[in-house]
Amino acid sequence: MEALKIKQDEIQIGRNIRQIRQARGMGQTELVRRLQLDGVAITRETLVKIERGIQHIQAVQLRGIRDALDTTYEELLK
Repeated sequence: MEALKIKQDEIQIGRNIRQIRQARGMGQTELVRRLQLDGVAITRETLVKIERGIQHIQAVQLRGIRDALDTTYEELLK
């Protein structure tokens, strides 16, 4: 089964993730570690690409990031 991917054309999901992550004082490595501990398959390289908007984010990754950053879908998708 192919993972659902969310395009970043209109919505700057990656930019929003980076801003929220930085506002929480969290580095990329720490976010990836939290995601991996929660069973989300992601690497730091993948997170970098997502934050730069050059890789689509999978729905499971978005949900994990939402939870790890203690934020909402609304904040991530604005």
